[in-house]
Amino acid sequence: MDIRQLETLVAVAETGSFAGAARIVNLTASAVSQQIQALEGELGVPLFDRRTRPPQLTARGEEMLRGARNIVQIMTETRRTITGGRTSGVLKLGAIRTVSLWLAPRAFRAMREQFPKLSLDLRVGVSEALMADVSAGRLDAALVAEHVGVPPDLIWTPVLTEPLMLIAPPDAEGADERALIGAYPFIHYATDVPLARQIDTELSRLGVRREPVAVINTMPTIVSFVQVGLGIAVVPKLAILNVPEESLQIRPFGQGAITRRIGLVRREVSARSVVLGAMQDTLVATAEAHGLS
Repeated sequence: MDIRQLETLVAVAETGSFAGAARIVNLTASAVSQQIQALEGELGVPLFDRRTRPPQLTARGEEMLRGARNIVQIMTETRRTITGGRTSGVLKLGAIRTVSLWLAPRAFRAMREQFPKLSLDLRVGVSEALMADVSAGRLDAALVAEHVGVPPDLIWTPVLTEPLMLIAPPDAEGADERALIGAYPFIHYATDVPLARQIDTELSRLGVRREPVAVINTMPTIVSFVQVGLGIAVVPKLAILNVPEESLQIRPFGQGAITRRIGLVRREVSARSVVLGAMQDTLVATAEAHGLS
């Protein structure tokens, strides 16, 4: 058993085919098949069920894959440590959408001043999926929301707290949030993420049960719908930092007491600890500079 065989096994699992793995590990499809067969011969068990197309991992294959990912991750990070790759190369970072639009680019611009040879591979997604990618070694770290279960092999460190804001068209009339919510159609954030559940919980507490005029799964689109006068919505402050103030009415939601925390999640042991520590400090400083504690 060698590291190339394990890298090949991981590549087959992630691409779903021997041909897809061949492109990742720079081998022919037949060479990939030979490596998998050699690994199966050494273990004495089949790792793939070849009666299916494409071949599927067996139960023992799934167990082997978990071990292979851990070993490949350790070897990759060890190489980075020895070669000095901790402060250069590609930083694979995940981020939820609202963070990717404003905070991530500004923080990385500051990072480049400290690490000019560092480049960024940014993946935008939902918190749960991004944490799974960090745990599996596909990402070095991710910026995710609080209220998601953090696996035991990861650590989550808060970098900012942001208030939720009630936004309305610029000509909307209403003395307070209850009046606005009662008078205007509501634009609903429909994604199975902690933020959407947090908004729904607070609306229920306020006794709001209105049919939404629109159901949307991205914050920038919600903001645009409000700007053209279709209704009101609740969004995190990050979602409106780039929006001209005159295009919206903006009020604290829940009298400013309803907040969301964003944190950096990463593996407990990482050869990229120097870069990730600097990234965490930069994110905090960038957020604080714009009024996000």
